[in-house]
Amino acid sequence: MNFRRFDPAYLPELMTWFPDAEQCRTWGGEFRFPFTPESFREDSKIDEIASWALVDDDAALAAFGQCYVRIERCHFGRLAVSPRVRGRGLGTRLIRELTAWGLAEFGDRELSLFVKQSNERAYQLYLRLGFREVPYPGERSPFMANSRYMIATELRQTP
Repeated sequence: MNFRRFDPAYLPELMTWFPDAEQCRTWGGEFRFPFTPESFREDSKIDEIASWALVDDDAALAAFGQCYVRIERCHFGRLAVSPRVRGRGLGTRLIRELTAWGLAEFGDRELSLFVKQSNERAYQLYLRLGFREVPYPGERSPFMANSRYMIATELRQTP
């Protein structure tokens, strides 16, 4: 598995991971649906935010995530693992890779992310990695209403 900058050539594959409006908005927040290749690229902000991928040895897209500074924290956004490879530890790998890149890029700081309250599997992963739920330190936009805000000072070592 290789961690690398997201190549927009993978957009058609990434778009298939979100077959309905609910899944798309759980992943991406404020998203137009149904989307077009152009609206998906725009709404996912891949041209504005550092976007990363895990790509397998066959050059297939396995995971996607973004990393930027938000409220002075190294923030992870739009995290996803391909439906075809879920359950193989790639969420953990993606978070670890994003953490290493983000801290090298933005300096030593806390980590943060949002997770929808309905996304129990992702929530449990973040807890295992050492994230904890805290109140969001700013004004929440409507799309964040059903989200948990989580932070970590460092990632736990997990098996």
